[in-house]
Amino acid sequence: MAIPAALVVLPVGILFICSGLLVNLTQAILFVLVRPLAKNWYRIINKLLVESLWLEVVWLFDWWAGIKVELHTDSETYNQLMGKENALLICNHRSDIDWLVGWVLAQRTGCLGSTVAMLKRELKYLPVIGWSMWFNDYVFLERRWDKDEATLKSSFEQLEDFPMPLWLALFVEGTRFTESKLLSAQEFAVSKGLPIPRNVLVPRTKGFVSAVAGTRTFIEAIYDFTFAIPKSQPSPTLSRMFQGISGSVKVELRRHSMEELPETADGIAQWCKDQFVSKDAALERYRTTGIFSEQEMHDIGRPKISLVVVICWCCVVGPLMAMAGFFLTSREGILVAALLLVLVTIVMEILISSSSPPDNSKPPPGDPMKETLLPR
Repeated sequence: MAIPAALVVLPVGILFICSGLLVNLTQAILFVLVRPLAKNWYRIINKLLVESLWLEVVWLFDWWAGIKVELHTDSETYNQLMGKENALLICNHRSDIDWLVGWVLAQRTGCLGSTVAMLKRELKYLPVIGWSMWFNDYVFLERRWDKDEATLKSSFEQLEDFPMPLWLALFVEGTRFTESKLLSAQEFAVSKGLPIPRNVLVPRTKGFVSAVAGTRTFIEAIYDFTFAIPKSQPSPTLSRMFQGISGSVKVELRRHSMEELPETADGIAQWCKDQFVSKDAALERYRTTGIFSEQEMHDIGRPKISLVVVICWCCVVGPLMAMAGFFLTSREGILVAALLLVLVTIVMEILISSSSPPDNSKPPPGDPMKETLLPR
């Protein structure tokens, strides 16, 4: 039974903010004292720290809402390669929680704390989650190629000596799929003589080309994910997840060796466009026939680690809050509690609103297919 999301957002938000601030403080200390002397050790410790925080969100997905991920891929990729090699991830951007599905898959393969994504610059100022991503070498961009080109180059150089298997994620459509954006993409495709999409948008390849060129010396494979929502259920959202509403997401993974990709920028861009033509055809087949993938479906399970982490954080944060309340005067305690509630409200509101486009979302003004690297 669904419950009001506010009843869950407040206690979960308080736990997430308090534990996150402790993680951020520890990250800052390590960044100053450990990273200059031993960057690899800093990254190894930092991986454990961010996983202890992000597993709280995975817990909501796995244990509170009970959302199931159906992963279709070949046995070699699933059993021998995932989590054991560096990979550049591309996928269609269909639902509000695509990023969280990616986190769940990364957690199952041991790469949750070594997953890096390209995000808009403003997110790094978001307390807790944005700060933790900044300390974890996420790539923050401004949507201006004259500045982002240099940022990407330096970021890829920083990631080259990452001491553990690395996932680098990029939404190459540049924005989340909506019907109005699909119409704009179809009009653009007609004007350029491109295949007309029905279930995806035309990929914006500049960021992908830059990522391939900057990482192909140390990233072994491209992981091409296709996300789909079963036709019998509504698309999952963060709000529905907070209400404990279950569901499922279908995911197909096709692995491509980096060596398969062309050497030229034009060739890499065309390769990416071809993958989205194939992705569109697969989604259309699923829409019309109900057949999602011919590849084997793997049970990714529901590990108890996220449940254990949430219990541990409750045992840590609860006594700390009780001690803080005991030592503060009543006026100071009320002020601190009020500030904490305001911070929780702001962070959770930004997180939910940034993941949920309005139902009447309109295409951006100007050129509907203007090159950007990040979701709007």
